[in-house]
Amino acid sequence: MEGNDENRRYSEAITLESFESLSKYKRALLATPWRLVDRMTGRSMEEVELVEVKRRSHHEMKKTLTWWDLIWFGMGSVIGSGIFVLTGFEVRNHVGPAVVLSYVISGVSAMLSVFCYTEFAVEIPVAGGSFAYLRVELGDFVAYIASGNILLEYVVGGAAVARSWTSYFATLCNQDSDKFLIHAHHLSADYSHLDPIAVAVLFIIGLFAISSTKGSSRFNYLASILHLLVLLFIIVAGLTKANAANYSSFLPFGSRGIFQAAAVLFFAYVGFDAVSTMAEETKNPGRDIPLGLIGSMTCTTLVYCMLSVTLCLMQRFSEVDENAAFSVAFEAVGMSWAKYIVAFGALKGMTSVLLVGAVGQARYLTHIARTQLLPPWLAKVNERTGTPINATVVMLGATAIVAFFTKLDVLANLLSISTLFLFSLVALALLVRRYCARGVATQANIVKFVLCIALILGSSVASAVYWANTTKWVGYIIIVPLWLMGTVGIWLLVPMTKKPKVWGVPLVPFLPSASIGINIFLLGSLDKASFRRFGFWTAILLVYYLFVGLHSSYDMAQMLKKERVESLTESKLDEENVVPSLAESGTKNEDHHNLNN
Repeated sequence: MEGNDENRRYSEAITLESFESLSKYKRALLATPWRLVDRMTGRSMEEVELVEVKRRSHHEMKKTLTWWDLIWFGMGSVIGSGIFVLTGFEVRNHVGPAVVLSYVISGVSAMLSVFCYTEFAVEIPVAGGSFAYLRVELGDFVAYIASGNILLEYVVGGAAVARSWTSYFATLCNQDSDKFLIHAHHLSADYSHLDPIAVAVLFIIGLFAISSTKGSSRFNYLASILHLLVLLFIIVAGLTKANAANYSSFLPFGSRGIFQAAAVLFFAYVGFDAVSTMAEETKNPGRDIPLGLIGSMTCTTLVYCMLSVTLCLMQRFSEVDENAAFSVAFEAVGMSWAKYIVAFGALKGMTSVLLVGAVGQARYLTHIARTQLLPPWLAKVNERTGTPINATVVMLGATAIVAFFTKLDVLANLLSISTLFLFSLVALALLVRRYCARGVATQANIVKFVLCIALILGSSVASAVYWANTTKWVGYIIIVPLWLMGTVGIWLLVPMTKKPKVWGVPLVPFLPSASIGINIFLLGSLDKASFRRFGFWTAILLVYYLFVGLHSSYDMAQMLKKERVESLTESKLDEENVVPSLAESGTKNEDHHNLNN
């Protein structure tokens, strides 16, 4: 009965004080500077994310997933996007046969980020993923900016894959890869090739995503097995048509092309973070999440390297098709019939990517809405399906709009910036978690930690800027030692204040520090137009935060604080009432005993 009352209390609509009336909203706006300081310096607590914030969804998500499900979700979320979407474009324009090295570099960077994610997902198994992790370690403001960019990543990534789905569908129908696009001449060149098929595909994916998480897992499992068989066919059949002469010019664009392509091809690894958002639906997070994430990323990197080598052995880099590289390559070597198998496999892979993305992004949005940073109706979990239907529909709707208008190359660069930025923050949050635990780290150690982090971040940014503006290597003689000095400084001078309870990242602080360095360095390989779009989106996020999100989050934090105080007060009163009752009961028993005697 008590539990039902509590659930009813949390199911009621919450009216936040700042938005009760126009006068209160004006007062809230006047208090913006103080509230901003409070939100930037304050950090959430793990128990808040695990218990109090989850209650805002009205119903629990169903725990139905195992490590086996997560491995296939991980592979389904990654394989089928970048390898089919961007490999052809990068091989032809930026890197040539050395694309295999680009995949190795971006794979190493992704694996470092995977390790950081696994520790957080095990310790804080909630649907919020990186948003919840950053709220706990870096505060509300940083988490909001990061979450806004990860939502952009999900939308842009889904749109890119949906548009590529159309290209491979065209080749399956024996048409040119851009056959089904509608050219709107009156629009800007980057947004004039309209893609109605991508919108239809996203609609169908949405129906699967809102029906059942376990059902989506089964569909993804079967689709991924079929997809891996097709990939194996591509490698074996493609290598029978290998021509070593196509590898004669291994670095046609120079060494810079390797890193430029690695920054864009990082998109091929995007999606594993969606698996961390499923921690709330995992039966045994401490075992299942590390096995699922690390296992799927290892397999993915090996498959990518083998596929990229096969492509460049089959066809000279200058002849590779930008939109449907593998299908066209088989046609070029006289295996026209094989292009249909390749196109079908690519479609299955991209369908899995879209499905896992839809499942993950909805859970991410759900947890953000639980904190009142976004409208709370987005946080609702459907009682029958156990899925966040509102969040799923909104995210896929936004993805469909972007996919309908925007060209692939515009989407890919914008996606990589958001991803690399977020992964750098998660690695930083892990270092803060290990060395700056609240109530444990001393002021002196915090100061030493901040100075070392400044060296790591400063040298990483310097490496990106230096790479973007010069072709020389001499500067790294200074930059790399500075990064190493900051990392070793944390290792030797700052004592660790918190250790993981179940599973932790190895080689701390070196592994997360390397993740920060590589991710930021890869940012230096992206074009200026992408940074402008990234800055424009971040500015929009800031405006919304200052006028809405900040005050919603502040009111919510005050409400939770008040509830905790009231709960503690009630507990104390109960204890005080219990003691006299026991004493009185003891006196009565003693009198009864004496009377009998």
